[in-house]
Amino acid sequence: MQDGNVDASQSKAKQQDGAAAMEMQPLKSAEGGDADDKKKANMHKKEKSVLQGKLTKLAVQIGKAGLVMSAITVIILVLYFTVDTFVVNKKPWLPECTPVYVQYFVKFFIIGVTVLVVAVPEGLPLAVTISLAYSVKKMMKDNNLVRHLDACETMGNATAICSDKTGTLTTNRMTVVQAYVGDVHYKEIPDPSSINAKTMELLVNAIAINSAYTTKILPPEKEGALPRQVGNKTECGLLGFVLDLKQDYEPVRSQMPEEKLYKVYTFNSVRKSMSTVIKMPDESFRMYSKGASEIMLKKCCKILNGAGEPRVFRPRDRDEMVKKVIEPMACDGLRTICVAYRDFPSSPEPDWDNENDILNDLTCICVVGIEDPVRPEVPEAIRKCQRAGITVRMVTGDNINTARAIAIKCGIIHPGEDFLCLEGKEFNRRIRNEKGEIEQERIDKIWPKLRVLARSSPTDKHTLVKESQGPEHVPAPPTGIIDSTHTEQRQVVAVTGDGTNDGPALKKADVGFAMGIAGTDVAKEASDIILTDDNFSSIVKAVMWGRNVYDSISKFLQFQLTVNVVAVIVAFTGACITQDSPLKAVQMLWVNLIMDTFASLALATEPPTETLLLRKPYGRNKPLISRTMMKNILGHAVYQLTLIFTLLFVGEKMFQIDSGRNAPLHSPPSEHYTIIFNTFVMMQLFNEINARKIHGERNVFDGIFRNPIFCTIVLGTFAIQIVIVQFGGKPFSCSPLQLDQWMWCIFIGLGELVWGQVIATIPTSRLKFLKEAGRLTQKEEIPEEELNEDVEEIDHAERELRRGQILWFRGLNRIQTQIRVVKAFRSSLYEGLEKPESRTSIHNFMAHPEFRIEDSQPHIPLIDDTDLEEDAALKQNSSPPSSLNKNNSAIDSGINLTTDTSKSATSSSPGSPIHSLETSFS
Repeated sequence: MQDGNVDASQSKAKQQDGAAAMEMQPLKSAEGGDADDKKKANMHKKEKSVLQGKLTKLAVQIGKAGLVMSAITVIILVLYFTVDTFVVNKKPWLPECTPVYVQYFVKFFIIGVTVLVVAVPEGLPLAVTISLAYSVKKMMKDNNLVRHLDACETMGNATAICSDKTGTLTTNRMTVVQAYVGDVHYKEIPDPSSINAKTMELLVNAIAINSAYTTKILPPEKEGALPRQVGNKTECGLLGFVLDLKQDYEPVRSQMPEEKLYKVYTFNSVRKSMSTVIKMPDESFRMYSKGASEIMLKKCCKILNGAGEPRVFRPRDRDEMVKKVIEPMACDGLRTICVAYRDFPSSPEPDWDNENDILNDLTCICVVGIEDPVRPEVPEAIRKCQRAGITVRMVTGDNINTARAIAIKCGIIHPGEDFLCLEGKEFNRRIRNEKGEIEQERIDKIWPKLRVLARSSPTDKHTLVKESQGPEHVPAPPTGIIDSTHTEQRQVVAVTGDGTNDGPALKKADVGFAMGIAGTDVAKEASDIILTDDNFSSIVKAVMWGRNVYDSISKFLQFQLTVNVVAVIVAFTGACITQDSPLKAVQMLWVNLIMDTFASLALATEPPTETLLLRKPYGRNKPLISRTMMKNILGHAVYQLTLIFTLLFVGEKMFQIDSGRNAPLHSPPSEHYTIIFNTFVMMQLFNEINARKIHGERNVFDGIFRNPIFCTIVLGTFAIQIVIVQFGGKPFSCSPLQLDQWMWCIFIGLGELVWGQVIATIPTSRLKFLKEAGRLTQKEEIPEEELNEDVEEIDHAERELRRGQILWFRGLNRIQTQIRVVKAFRSSLYEGLEKPESRTSIHNFMAHPEFRIEDSQPHIPLIDDTDLEEDAALKQNSSPPSSLNKNNSAIDSGINLTTDTSKSATSSSPGSPIHSLETSFS
């Protein structure tokens, strides 16, 4: 029976072991082979940005069309030659003619390859790289250090910016802007002569002495810059107030060095004040205090009047002062600081440890209003963002009144508008349900109107942008502005941050901006762009450059596709009609060089203009080729094809020259075909100027001289074209042209500019048949942006941390399994034996181990015999069984190391060695 019980217990233990293994399986899959391969594949997918995805799709479509056209061209040329030679003319295939026929077939194959080379837009990746690299280089001058290239293009789609306040919207230089001195409220810094001499002396001494001596105002590093503030910013503001009053704090500190300070009450968040006691020449004591005005004024019983004499300050006076001075300052977004003093007699010396009595009966010297001034360029920058369709939100730790006042000064909110200003607690209360879970529907009711989030934590910023809920193995739908479906377009959110805790929000945002001056290394590492000047206006420049990247690529596409369409149709039609291409192989390669390399360099380096901020964000699914661009492409293609075919069929009559058609192999270059080639290149050069505008603008020369690269490339290409035509000879299949022929070529090319104005006159709305191109479908966009969210959200440090957690949980699971096996084994041994008696604590067990085994079965020594003898002696004094230890829970991970104590087969008494092992893990 015992053997049977042992087998049953062991089989049960195996089942439990298998269950534990099943529990470990998700952890193992999160760590091991297949999952890693999938993550690597996903990471590889994520490297492709939205713009690159659109360009790849468009390039593949154009490449397929070009391949089909080149194959058809070769087939038609071969069939035309074969039928004409061997069927119509009935020529036999003679062995000696084989080399000639092979040369013809090679010529046809070269023409087909040339068509393919021209058709495939291999210049697209080059244009993207050049545009991004050029933008990154120029953005450095605009104080944007780009860490990830695709952040440039993403900023062009930005629809929302969540910005910090301190240092980004403001200067991070505390400044006194208002003061209440001598019963007068000064809305500006008062004139020194208007303040009584006694009051001035007390004010200067109180500020100079009752501040950290490490806080200083230093001269500016550069001429014309602001003085440098070193130390506590609030104290720097007060010291700056002394300097604004034409006084100097250094002599005061020299006369009263730190070692002579009698007693210092440092600032703490409870009393909201700081006090310093000095010994006067007459052996009496004077204490200078400063702190939050609402707290300090309650401790003041006197206040200095206009004559510098103390007068009684009653609670009624305080209430009036709060109403007429403190509240107006707070409404202006100012932090109010009260400066006061108190004199003590030399004898008896006060009990300095009794702070409540010491920090009382003060005399108010003045109340000042300190603000962190808004950067002068910020209101205009925010206005540009709003005009560009970008919503600016301020996320700050300041109180709601100060935050609202700063937001009004910045232009984030305007009186009369429908907006929300919330504190962090209220924000969390509104977005969470009864279970404390964040709901997207609740967020959707708030974020469209939310403009200011005050008293917020970094977690609130992270929640507002994008919050992924649930544990890793049970993912919940993410929430936040980014995942909102409240609007038709998916919101593209940029976030600024400077602290270590801002890392997750910067990582989750589409574009994270870290502060270059005030930012921590963690914030910079999590960001996409670093603002080297911590200035919001630099973000606006990043938006301009981002939109400029899209426009530059679109300009290049407009130009290249026009050349593609014309060159392929000319080569194909010429091959079908004349059994030869009007544009020869080497000429097509030169055109391809103009079209790809030179054009990408010229059009991708266009500098941004303010007009880029006059339209709404494109959106992530904006097509690369709009209907206006399609109108321009087809319109210019019609003009070019019409003139080229006109020259092809009647050009020899116009210029009285040989046609050059049906010329035998190795014949000299034709003047006729040279004119066609030269005219084609001239049209591309002038159409390159037209391609600078993609939104239907008429003035194609606007800002052309601001891009010297463009001008150099156009003029350089024209010069090289002259050399190729006049001196290229047989390698380029060109015959030198006369001056009048050159003038005709240039004249036809200039017609491109006139024709561009005609196309701009035609309203796009009437051309219903035109369709946009270069758009990603929803299915193509989801795998790159949404399905790989785990890979995007977890950086290397987080991945290492998660791996450590997995190993820890796995270890605990193994221990749990082993404990179950040992318990099962023990319980089988105790069948029919007396159970060991329990102990009240593990320390008792360690001091008095006790096992009694009284049975006829063979003795199984679980503990030394000496222990058993000792146990027999102590048995009489043993305590009655105590209750089982119920407080044996595992760590918060949810892995429970305890077992069901109600089952005798698998339970252990708290006094057992196994129980002690179990408890040691709790």
